[in-house]
Amino acid sequence: MTFSNDSSPSAFEWKFSQVFGERSPGEDVQDIDIISAVEFEKSGDYLAVGDRGGRVVIFERKAGKDVLSEHRSRNELEPLDFVAMQHPEFQYKTEFQSHEPEFDYLKSMEIEEKINKVRWCATPNGSLFILSTNDKTIKLWKVKEHKVKKVKEMDLNPIVCSENALLAERSFISGQNKPSFANGNCLEWTDKMANSTLASHEGHTKIANIGDATFARCRKVYAHAHDFNINSVSNNSDGETFVSADDLRINLWNLEVSDQCFNIIDMKPSNMDDLTEVITSAEFHPLHCNLLAYSSSRGFIRLVDMRQSALCDHSARILQDGESHGFKSFFTEIIASISDIKFATDGRHILSRDYMNLKLWDTHMETSPVAIYKIHEHLRPKLCDLYNNDTIFDKFDCCLSGDGLHFATGSYSNLLRSFSYGVGSDEGITMEASKNPNRKLHHQAAPRGRRSSLSNLTRGFYRQGHENSSSGNSEFSCNLNSKLLHLAWHPRTNLIACAAGNTLLMYYA
Repeated sequence: MTFSNDSSPSAFEWKFSQVFGERSPGEDVQDIDIISAVEFEKSGDYLAVGDRGGRVVIFERKAGKDVLSEHRSRNELEPLDFVAMQHPEFQYKTEFQSHEPEFDYLKSMEIEEKINKVRWCATPNGSLFILSTNDKTIKLWKVKEHKVKKVKEMDLNPIVCSENALLAERSFISGQNKPSFANGNCLEWTDKMANSTLASHEGHTKIANIGDATFARCRKVYAHAHDFNINSVSNNSDGETFVSADDLRINLWNLEVSDQCFNIIDMKPSNMDDLTEVITSAEFHPLHCNLLAYSSSRGFIRLVDMRQSALCDHSARILQDGESHGFKSFFTEIIASISDIKFATDGRHILSRDYMNLKLWDTHMETSPVAIYKIHEHLRPKLCDLYNNDTIFDKFDCCLSGDGLHFATGSYSNLLRSFSYGVGSDEGITMEASKNPNRKLHHQAAPRGRRSSLSNLTRGFYRQGHENSSSGNSEFSCNLNSKLLHLAWHPRTNLIACAAGNTLLMYYA
């Protein structure tokens, strides 16, 4: 990624591409159906979506060179924009139940099934592997297609084998490691069973392929390593290891070893009263397997080299905004907390998102970001209201294009904000994540119940003394109940997938 004038990008014009899970007008959205994670596979051929109900849905790119040229003549295609002509479209592939609600008897608390993160793993042999995590447990899933066959016999029930295959599919979708059939057969040798039947009934049996069925199987479970809720999972470029992060610790895992991990970052003080910040996100360097970046609730990004020491929290380079040391209010540290970081593909630049801004960093410049894009500056006068109704703690994702020159994040009223480095104004492009992005809405924010957070404890936040600062029913210029928290940029083309409630929308440029 370079930032020379000769390579300055052009401004985008986003167009609607697809929508999945669109609800009817007035239809209520169940909490378990709300999307909580979105991630493209490295090649861009697959997209994984997690929700609060513990499910993971996988989409695959439609076959064919492109979707706009299928029914057009050459003369019709020539005037069309090449990039627009090549934008991919996706279709449903499979889904599975990744996590179920659990109860931690040691802490007497229920663990939600909500998917916090999904991450694709390297696939050297063509198989698809994906990591998914809720608050406490990480799982490695293998997604594979199987040939479904139907055995036709002259004298017997012709659909016995296909019924077994249907039972297998149901068992895998339910998340069970070992499917159980009525006769005790397993999916792995369904085909062998069919072939064996063919050999013993050559004169009376026919086998026909009735299509491919995609199943997900849990290969590893990485559990009991985090005392606090997991906020990040990141795969290493070596294809063998990954890290998981909670509020105070970052652990290093080997994909093949589920019962042991190494603690490489530990921010827990001997006295919890001395706690001043927590970890909010962690990300491996895309090129160098020894480099790791993690962000904190104080707005810092730390870069560590895992070769220097076994415990890396005392040998870090710190990226911080030197211009943010001016006037400080009660809300200064709250809005400075970084909710997400992403490396650019060159490994030199990092994109971060805090409550107010989207920031682009050069890892060679530790004192200030390269660029700052204001997202919620219009909400600054309403910080008291945002604190009282708890929306000030909303965590927004960020993403950037494959060339690292374009960036995107979400906002309230389901708004999608995109920016291009060195092009246009700092306002960027704002559009509503819907099939009708030009529709204008006006809503009133509703108060929400207070939630407990370790981040609150680090700053000593209590409602006492702030009850009467402002009412929670003040009108806002945006709908705080509709928020675009999760999104992902296609790694090879300008296509963004974003989540608005239970709806997945895609836009291309």
